[in-house]
Amino acid sequence: MMQNVHLAPETDEDDLYSGYNDYNPTYDTEELENDTAFQQAVRTSHGRRPPITAKIPSTAVTRPVATGYGSKTSLASSMGRPMTGAIQDGVTRPMTAVRAAGFTKAALRGSAFDPLGQSRGPAPPLEAKNEDSPEEKIRQLEKKVNELVEESCIANSCGDLKLALEKAKDAGRKERILVRQREQVTTPENINLDLTYSVLLNLASQYSANEMYAEALTTFQVIVKNKMFSNAGRLKVNMGNIYLKQRNYSKAIKFYRMALDQIPSVHKEMRIKIMQNIGVTFIKTGQYSDAINSFEHIMSMAPNLKAGFNLILSYFAVGDRDKMKKAFQKLIAVPLEIDEDDKYISPSDDPHTNLVIEAIKNDRLRQMERERCVEVVKASQYVELANDLEINKAITYLRQKDFNQAVETLKMFEKKDSRVKSAAATNLSFLYYLENEFAQASSYADLAVNSDRYNPSALTNKGNTVFANGDYEKAAEFYKEALRNDSSCTEALYNIGLTYKRLNRLDEALDCFLKLHTILRNSAQVLYQIANVYELMEDPHQAIEWLMQLISVVPTDSRALSKLGELYDSEGDKSQAFQYYYESYRYFPSNIEVIEWLGAYYIDTQFCEKAIQYFERASLIQPTQVKWQLMVASCFRRSGNYQKALDTYKDIHRKFPENVECLRFLVRLCTDIGLKEVQEYATKLKRLEKMKEIREQRIKSGRDGSEGPRSRREGSASSDSGQNCSASSKGERLSAKLRALPGTNEPYESSSNKEIDASYVDPLGPQIERPKTAAKKRIDEDDFADEELGDDLLPE
Repeated sequence: MMQNVHLAPETDEDDLYSGYNDYNPTYDTEELENDTAFQQAVRTSHGRRPPITAKIPSTAVTRPVATGYGSKTSLASSMGRPMTGAIQDGVTRPMTAVRAAGFTKAALRGSAFDPLGQSRGPAPPLEAKNEDSPEEKIRQLEKKVNELVEESCIANSCGDLKLALEKAKDAGRKERILVRQREQVTTPENINLDLTYSVLLNLASQYSANEMYAEALTTFQVIVKNKMFSNAGRLKVNMGNIYLKQRNYSKAIKFYRMALDQIPSVHKEMRIKIMQNIGVTFIKTGQYSDAINSFEHIMSMAPNLKAGFNLILSYFAVGDRDKMKKAFQKLIAVPLEIDEDDKYISPSDDPHTNLVIEAIKNDRLRQMERERCVEVVKASQYVELANDLEINKAITYLRQKDFNQAVETLKMFEKKDSRVKSAAATNLSFLYYLENEFAQASSYADLAVNSDRYNPSALTNKGNTVFANGDYEKAAEFYKEALRNDSSCTEALYNIGLTYKRLNRLDEALDCFLKLHTILRNSAQVLYQIANVYELMEDPHQAIEWLMQLISVVPTDSRALSKLGELYDSEGDKSQAFQYYYESYRYFPSNIEVIEWLGAYYIDTQFCEKAIQYFERASLIQPTQVKWQLMVASCFRRSGNYQKALDTYKDIHRKFPENVECLRFLVRLCTDIGLKEVQEYATKLKRLEKMKEIREQRIKSGRDGSEGPRSRREGSASSDSGQNCSASSKGERLSAKLRALPGTNEPYESSSNKEIDASYVDPLGPQIERPKTAAKKRIDEDDFADEELGDDLLPE
């Protein structure tokens, strides 16, 4: 390293190679042990200071470096630059500071490194707020004034006008105190003008609400005359309203006009309202010509119903009939912003609104409107449009659930031309079909078909009436003819699929529903029918696949979910069956079949405690069925809770004192527990068994000898319920095997199992599609997801 150190020459500047053999004694490492200054630096913190730099001049004194040889020569850098503090040419170069910024000697003397000053402890607590200071008193008083104004407004909205006025007066008093205190503490420019304005305005409004008009006018005058309140001139409208209530019409008009002059033209709606007040005031004074000018201006700028009606009254007062007609035309041209069909349909259950609508929906003006409209259309070249209007009127009656009026309207077309007659008869057939009056439905369906043989809707309805009578072959012919006339008639295609299913022609039914599925991709009814056909064809895997598509369309349909559970159960997949049965129960917790299956599942899996909640719910749904309560008691007994089981059996005995099974278990439990009540229950049990035997003997003796022995009907000795849930005639039976209750000979276990059959009812709920008329009008219905899936025909 020493070979690269070049010292500046001192004598011969021309000798380029001089000084190579010279070296500073500072770098003599062999004598460092004898260098007192070096050893002192090593033993102290002086030797650990940062290296000396010469970038920033300093006022530090010159400090030559001492060496072992005692020389006082300043070192130069390797590039020939003199070091900090060195003396060159008689000038001392200043030194930089030897202490880093932010550090002190005290910090180096054993103290911990704490640049953030955390060792000084938590900050001192905030200075307590001086509540006696004038500023704090003013702030609290201002808050109290705002609260009083708010309480006054709330009392007014609740109808307590006297309390509202008292609060407003109190707010005014405290606001004046507040102003005086502010003037003493601060300059007048710091007074809260918004608070003063709100207090005065509220006080004036409360005076007016309490009919203290003189005080209200005085308060309004204080606000209006104060030039510091911006837009205060608008309150002259309020003053005009007070003068109008006092029947001082001249002053009312004066103040209305003054307010109108101070409101800019951009506030169009407010100016219209003031103009309307001016017009009403002119009517009260009998100045009808001035009122007409005001209302005509309003009808030309922003027409509304009130101004139009008042304009008609004004023209009536001056006797100008022609202008009355023109004003009436302007009035009826005002948009109601209500759909024409919904104009006479009540939007709520408000009785007053319903009475008003009931009064005007068939008044003389409404009748004249209908007659004139239909007459004008009939007299024009659009005669067919008049018939469509009448059909539309019948559809409107149907929307309003006024079926009698709809039927009367449609019957008017029986003597019309064939096309209109066919459309009306089709709708009449539909209505009678919904009311299960199949004879009338068939009659009007025949009339519709005879009037227009190519009407697919009429043919579909005729097929429906034949289907209802059980003639499926003939119904299929009508549906086929409807499809020949209109291949896009989805109702006919759906109904013919149902017909083939009733005829057990499952392949043809499947073809119809699959074809319909290509047209109606997300129809829940079609998806269910396809799954049902596959189930009838004994292809459960395809049925499950289509039911999975169905629940993707209607994920909350409890019937579809329970059907999936049934199919998985028949396939032996209990876990999947439980999942879908549980989902079905979650969406519809009142299905007895689903509840029974879930209870049986938990008993089979030895979780009797969980089965209790399902049987308790079943007992709530069917409180007269003793078997559900017996199952609850059985679950308590199986889970080892004998005291709870005993209490449940006692409760059952109080409700059903003649139930033999309940008494048998009471006798067994009381005997095993050692209760004294066992003799009482045993006596009751013997008496009931004897009475039952006598009844059976009487029945047997009264039978005809030619009849076969009738099977004995009694409660099951190995079942909690003592009876089976009968299987339904529709659909397939869902077998939920419940472990039987113990007989009278075994204390807590049964020697055999008995099935409790829970039937699955094929969901054939009423599903009626929207009717189609010749004018392509349909009646809306509720969302399908809330209904049951069914095999119902789709009437046109």
